[in-house]
Amino acid sequence: MLVNNLRERYSPMYFLAALSAGGLAVSFFIYPMFLLPHPDTPMVTFNHLWPALTAGGNALNSALIGIDLAAIILFAVLHFWLLAWNLREFKLFRQTDAYKKLLTSNAEINLMAVPLTLAMTINVAFVLGAVFVPNLWSVVEWMYPGAIAAFLAVGIYALRILGAYFTRLFVHAQFDFAENNSLAPMVSIFALAMVAVGLAAPGAMSHHREINAIAMVLSIFFASAAILLLLIKIVLGFDAILRHGIQPQAAGSLWIVIPILTLLGITWIRWSMGLSHQFGNTNHPTDLLLFTTVVVSLQVIFGLIGYAVMKKVNYFADYAGGAKSNAGAFALICPGVAFFVFGMFFISFGLVIPKLVGAGSWMYYLLMAPLIAVQLKTIQVYFRLFGKMLIKPRLQLVSA
Repeated sequence: MLVNNLRERYSPMYFLAALSAGGLAVSFFIYPMFLLPHPDTPMVTFNHLWPALTAGGNALNSALIGIDLAAIILFAVLHFWLLAWNLREFKLFRQTDAYKKLLTSNAEINLMAVPLTLAMTINVAFVLGAVFVPNLWSVVEWMYPGAIAAFLAVGIYALRILGAYFTRLFVHAQFDFAENNSLAPMVSIFALAMVAVGLAAPGAMSHHREINAIAMVLSIFFASAAILLLLIKIVLGFDAILRHGIQPQAAGSLWIVIPILTLLGITWIRWSMGLSHQFGNTNHPTDLLLFTTVVVSLQVIFGLIGYAVMKKVNYFADYAGGAKSNAGAFALICPGVAFFVFGMFFISFGLVIPKLVGAGSWMYYLLMAPLIAVQLKTIQVYFRLFGKMLIKPRLQLVSA
């Protein structure tokens, strides 16, 4: 049973628990997306999964697909359960003095975790529809305007939070540089990038030129905002870190660049696909090799830096596995999910399309091995954090 009535002890960063569950659900969708043939559609659907699942000739393949679908269901259920819990707890939190204090501090930017999670909810719903609703692709063009409207609504909500935050800082000069010694404020960029990648999907897949163009223009707007803020936050964040040292409880924020790079990277790939099939803008296969390699290289660099710092300040021992609790620790899950997801894009788009690696070859699966290891470790850490911070202690349950 989940803890409840946290009130002053609640933080909007708890939304990252729901976000992480949704990301893990999407990560399991990546397996059939890249491993099952779907030549008639740009993404795998129920119509491709069901024949492979029920085929009697390959029991191992059917079992793996069944496990994968079960994992999608498990993490999707967790996502919606934790989303409902967060919305309820957030409503109570807004009635407290702690919320009023948050609105006048650097931590106000943590409110961006709300639209970030809502954008993930739309992605999870789309994945569930794709893999569990028969013949959904026959009506998908009717769904694209709704998806654009949903992501745009979340994006507007995010811009309103950012507008209030920056207006207060510009007018009252209330930004505390001494307390900005982490990259935690980059949750705002994470949210904008999530909206951008969601809008890029209709831009890449719709067969109607108008839908394609509208989605891509909106996606470019939110991606541009994300990149602008990314440059600002990187400079301010590292300046404060170098001046004051990093906050130990926020050391995990060093990895938040990894999911941002994944989202912006996938957004760029979707733009390329949309421009190719609707506007005749053809790219050489090596373009994707260069681009995906740059993104993965940056992710590895930030991953190594973050790991070294977190190891030095005992972040893993204290916050990931120890007695100390901080809702921001759920930010550890997003980089693991993101690295796995873009790693699969790197293999499939950066190596298979230029014909450097054969799809389904031994090298293909060898390259997948470290990505799978990262995904499994991420799941382990997620359930450890889930049990430590969201489940009521046994004694409390007994006394209730």
